[in-house]
Amino acid sequence: MPPRKLAKRIAMAKAACAVFGREGYARASVDALAEAADVSTRTLYNHFPGGKAELFATVVTWTSGEVRDAHVATVRALFDPERPPHPDNLERDLAALARALVRVMFEHSDHFALVRHIHAEVNHVPAEVLEAWKEAGPRPVARALAEAMEGLAAAGLLDVHGDAELAGTHFTALTAHQIVQQSHYGLLPLPEEETERLLNGGVAAFARAYRAGRGAG
Repeated sequence: MPPRKLAKRIAMAKAACAVFGREGYARASVDALAEAADVSTRTLYNHFPGGKAELFATVVTWTSGEVRDAHVATVRALFDPERPPHPDNLERDLAALARALVRVMFEHSDHFALVRHIHAEVNHVPAEVLEAWKEAGPRPVARALAEAMEGLAAAGLLDVHGDAELAGTHFTALTAHQIVQQSHYGLLPLPEEETERLLNGGVAAFARAYRAGRGAG
């Protein structure tokens, strides 16, 4: 693709990100998307023949890729299978991971505004767009977390009960997702002490269920 055309597409995608984040998918009109990008609707269709659906898919996969890269890098930096944490530091290090995952979410608030609308409008978002989003972001992050859980299990620190991916899902559900849900994806920031209470409590619950030799029962 010629650099000038690529730059135009990027500019339109950035403008669309703000519109979709504010209005959601169903309410965002092609006219509003074109106006935000300061182009005509004809120009928008020239670059995105699929119209709103194609533009939304482009924005979602683009921002998902950025968040995916940040999340995966965070997981791998904090949990290197070659250097597992000391058993006494497991909960401390898991809490550090949870904080880092939350920080990435809040640093990419534009993307999570889109995610908020995806969840709210799941019946209106085209199935192929949902699949593209999952493949670009959530699934690779889940795989990275599963690898981290497998590494902790190999080090004798966790018992993932034969399903490292589920262990990773439980970890984020008990920690980072609690903060995301209660702060409405960062729109209503929680007090620091409440954030710490939720994160530490979630890590403790996860450790009770998954620490090697301390199964849930």
